[in-house]
Formats: sequence, structure tokens, C-alpha cells
Amino acid sequence: MLILKHFLIFSALGIVGGLGFIYSGVYPIGADDHHTKLGHWALETLRERSIARSIKGITVPALDQPDMLLAGGTDYNQMCAECHLRPGKTASDLSTYLYPQPPNLSLKSNDDTDPNKSAARQFWYIKHGIKASGMPAWGATHDDTRIWNVVAFLQKMPSLTPEQYQILTAPNDSDLQANDHDGM
Repeated sequence: MLILKHFLIFSALGIVGGLGFIYSGVYPIGADDHHTKLGHWALETLRERSIARSIKGITVPALDQPDMLLAGGTDYNQMCAECHLRPGKTASDLSTYLYPQPPNLSLKSNDDTDPNKSAARQFWYIKHGIKASGMPAWGATHDDTRIWNVVAFLQKMPSLTPEQYQILTAPNDSDLQANDHDGM
């Protein structure tokens, strides 16, 4: 009984201390003031464990279809390139000042050696976004097929030259007609 009493007291003190810290406003939250090492570790670990759990049920389709690559390239160029860059680019006005800084997706990543796991992670990132990072949840406005097209493009992009990227991301006739109807 004494152990339970001490556990409850320490738990209550922990909750009160945690709430006191949150409400004190002492933790710097500006994007130009980076997290402490402990804060960074906690957020990174939380993100990585959450995504690892969430992608377990995702089935990756065949991503080697040319039409997927072309459709995904156009979407990537319009929706993602300003933050996540394109081949031959190392920074943009937007990517430089975001915190956390978005990864340069035109470069090969060593994070996932399993292509299916990498594709599933990319699909999840695009569909659900990442809270408090600037990464939107495109799943609210884009169906899974469209998201998989972007993933197909992402899988190929690190091997593209700037010229190949330019060709693959150029708007096609249907994109131009859609923009004409949108008043653009």
C-alpha cells in the first residue's frame, strides 16, 4: 500500500510539474530557436515510432509505371519542390528557413534500405503530413492513386539529372487546359 501511495504522489507531482512547464512559456518555440537536445530526441523518437507503427499495414503497389512517374513528377514540381528541392538545387528561400528543415528529396537517403518500407513511409508522410513541421496532409485533397504517383516519382528522383527532372515535370496539355479553366 505504501508503494502505491508513493507512486500516486510522484505521478501527481510529475503531472503538476509537466503542466507547470507547459503553462510557464519558458520553452522557446520560435522556428529560429532550435529544440534542446532532449526535446529534439523526444520529438524525433515520437515521430519515428509513430510512423513505423502506422506503415505496417500499407501495401506498396508496383511503382515502375511510366504514367505514374509523369503524373507524380508534375505534382511533385507543383506541390513539393519549393520545400524538398529538385535535382541540382541545394536550397530555396522557403527550405532554408523552415524548422525542422525539410529533407532534400532529390538526394539518395540512407534511412531505409528496404525500397518497400521507404515507399510506404513516403506514402504515409504525403497522405498524413507531420504536425508542427509545415508538411501538409495531402490525403485530404488527393486520392491514394495520386499520392502513389508522387511516391513513384520520389523513388526515381535521386537518380535524375536536372535536365531529366525538367523534362519529367513539365506540365502536359491536360495540365495546361485545367489551368486555363481555373482562370490561371
